[in-house]
Amino acid sequence: MAGLRAGEGVLRRKPIEHIEETEVGRGPRLERTLGLWQLTAIGVGGIIGAGIFTLAGTVANGTAGPAVLLSFLIAGVASAAAALSYAEFAGMIPKAGSAYTYGYAVLGELAGWFIGWDLLLEYTAIVAVVGIGISGYFSFLVNEMGADLPAWMLGAPGTGDGHRVDLFAALLCLLIAALLNLGIKNAARFETVVVVLKVAVVLLVIGVGVFHIRAAHYEPFFPFGVGGAFTGAATVFFAVFGCDAMSTAAEESKDAQRHMPKAIVYSLIISMVLYVAACLVLTGMQDFRDIDPESGFSTAFKSVGLTGLADVIAVGAIIGILTVMFTFMLGVTRVWFAMSRDGLLPRWFAKTHPTRHVPTRVTWIVGVASAAIAGFLPIGEAAELTNIGILLAFVVVCTAVIVLRYRQPELPRSFRTPFMPVVPAVGVMFSIWLITFLQWQTWVRFAVWFAVGLVVYFCYSYRRSALARAGRD
Repeated sequence: MAGLRAGEGVLRRKPIEHIEETEVGRGPRLERTLGLWQLTAIGVGGIIGAGIFTLAGTVANGTAGPAVLLSFLIAGVASAAAALSYAEFAGMIPKAGSAYTYGYAVLGELAGWFIGWDLLLEYTAIVAVVGIGISGYFSFLVNEMGADLPAWMLGAPGTGDGHRVDLFAALLCLLIAALLNLGIKNAARFETVVVVLKVAVVLLVIGVGVFHIRAAHYEPFFPFGVGGAFTGAATVFFAVFGCDAMSTAAEESKDAQRHMPKAIVYSLIISMVLYVAACLVLTGMQDFRDIDPESGFSTAFKSVGLTGLADVIAVGAIIGILTVMFTFMLGVTRVWFAMSRDGLLPRWFAKTHPTRHVPTRVTWIVGVASAAIAGFLPIGEAAELTNIGILLAFVVVCTAVIVLRYRQPELPRSFRTPFMPVVPAVGVMFSIWLITFLQWQTWVRFAVWFAVGLVVYFCYSYRRSALARAGRD
C-alpha cells in the first residue's frame, strides 16, 4: 500500500476474510459475554420505548393524526429490509462499529468514516431525545402527586414559563453513562430485566386500552394528508430501528456469527407487533388533537378515568425508555471505540478499563454531551439532529451487502439476506425516500457536520488510520 495516491487512499478497505487477524495487536479489545437473549433484549430495548411512549403521541398530535399507525408501518418496512442486510453483515463481521465497520470493509475508508462520523452525532442526540421524553413522564407524575418543583428545572429554555434546564433529562444521560461503565455483563443484566418490565407495561396498555377505543377517534384518518403519514415515518424511523445500535455490540457477543442475525430478526418482529397494537390503542382512546405530545398514554388513560393506571404507565415509561438510552449510548460508544482503534480518531479514546473492559473515556464524554443536549434543547430541535445520518447508514449497509454478495460470493455467511438483491434494494429506496421528507433545517445541520467531518478526515484521519500506517510500513 506504499505510495498510495489520494483516490486509492480514501478507497482502501479492511480485508473481511482476515479482519479478526488484522485487529490483533491494533489495540484494546472488548470482552465477549453476551448471549442470544441478552442481545435480543438490547435490540428490543432500543426499538421499543421512545416510539411508543413519546414519539407516537408527538407524531399523532402534530404530524399524522390517526395515520401514525401507517407512519410506523412505513418505517417498519424500511427497517425490515435494512435489518436483514445488517443480519448478514453481523454474521460475517462480528466486530464493534456496525455500519461504520461494514462500510469500511466493503466501500472503503472514506465511506466508513462518514457513516461513523454521522452516527457519533445522531446516536448522542437520540440519547438526549429519549431522556427528554422520559422527563415528560416524570413531570406528569410530579403533577399527579401534587408536588411543586421549581420551574427552572422542568424544561429547556423556551419550553415553558421560567424553564432554564431539563435537569431530570440531563441527569438520566449521566446515569446511563455510569451504568455502562460498570461493565457490559452487569449492564446487560440490568437491561434484560428492565426490557421484560417494559414489555409487560406495553402489553398492559394494549390489553386494557383496547376496551376504551372509540371508532370516531379514527376520523379523519389523514387529518394532515397522506404526506403527514410519510413525514411521520421519517420522524419515527430511528425509534423502530435499534438493530443498528444493537449490532455495535457484536464484539461483545459470545457467538456473534450465530446469535447476532437471530437477535436482529427476533427483536424487530417483537417490536413491530407491539408498535402497531399500541398505536391503534392510543389514537382510538383519545382524539389526536388532545393527545399529549410528551406523555401520550398516561394522559389518554387519565382521559377515560383510569388515573391509577395512568400513573403505572408513567412509571413504566420512565423505567422502560431507559433501555433505549442504554442501547443507543452503547452504540455510539462502540462506534467511537472502533473508529479510534482503527486510527481514524485519536487512539486515546479507545482506552478501555483494565478490569471491566469497556471504553470508559468515550462513555463519559458521550454522557456529558447528551446531557447538555437534553438539558438545553427542546425535544423537537434535538430530534432534528437525528435520522438523516441513520438513514444514510442504512443506504450504505444495504448497498454494501449487494456489492459484497457479488464481489466475494465465496465468503462464509451464517445468515444470508433473502431475495437478493430485491430486499436490500427496497431498504435503499425506502431510506432515500424517507430522507426527502426531513425538514430543511435537518439538511443544514447535516451539511455543517459533514463539512467538519471532511476537515477532520483529511487533516488527521487520512494519514493516521491503521491502514494508512500499514501502507507506509
